[in-house]
Amino acid sequence: MYHLQQAIGILGGTFDPIHFGHLRTALELYQALDLAEVRLVPCYQPVHRKLPIATPEQRLAMVRRAIDEEPALQVDDCEIKRKGPSFTIDTLTALRKKLPDTPFCLIMGIDALLGFPSWHRWEEILQATHLVIAHRPQYQLPHTGIVSDLLKQRLKQNSDVIHESLSGSIILHPVTPLEISATDIRKQIAMGRSPRYLLPNSVLKYIQEHGVYSISHI
Repeated sequence: MYHLQQAIGILGGTFDPIHFGHLRTALELYQALDLAEVRLVPCYQPVHRKLPIATPEQRLAMVRRAIDEEPALQVDDCEIKRKGPSFTIDTLTALRKKLPDTPFCLIMGIDALLGFPSWHRWEEILQATHLVIAHRPQYQLPHTGIVSDLLKQRLKQNSDVIHESLSGSIILHPVTPLEISATDIRKQIAMGRSPRYLLPNSVLKYIQEHGVYSISHI
């Protein structure tokens, strides 16, 4: 019988800066879905949003500091090394070459799912990974349209499916709703206010030391 490796989670983002909303979601899904690990993938150049304020190297360094003491979370710098626009399908294709027998679980929020049909080669993404939707109660799933059709075809109630096949399923899983905004964190820093308790102290210290977001001392 063909044996698959334990599934891994993939959480991409600008992480500008990384905060407890990202980290808690990653850890909760790691535990709930029995994942081997969750890889945090800082993008080099986002496709669907403005360019990040911090440099790719700064954002990568902040992620590394944030997860330094949590073995369940790993950082993958493949998009930063690749440079150019960060298309998810390219990252999944590269990972699949390295890990041919490992199911992938691409973690996203409901808001990202709603925009999923606008992603580059989105249909191929579903051939390369499962989607794990970090569900927050205030979001309503659509009843019509492409995303609604996708959910009807691929939504699974039992999360074991992510360990039984390489790709193709969609799982909805509730997570603690930490409504933390990287934009608000950057604004607080620029105004000279402290964002402590919204992000790890190690990340805050890096921001202070390197003058990220235009203020060197908070």
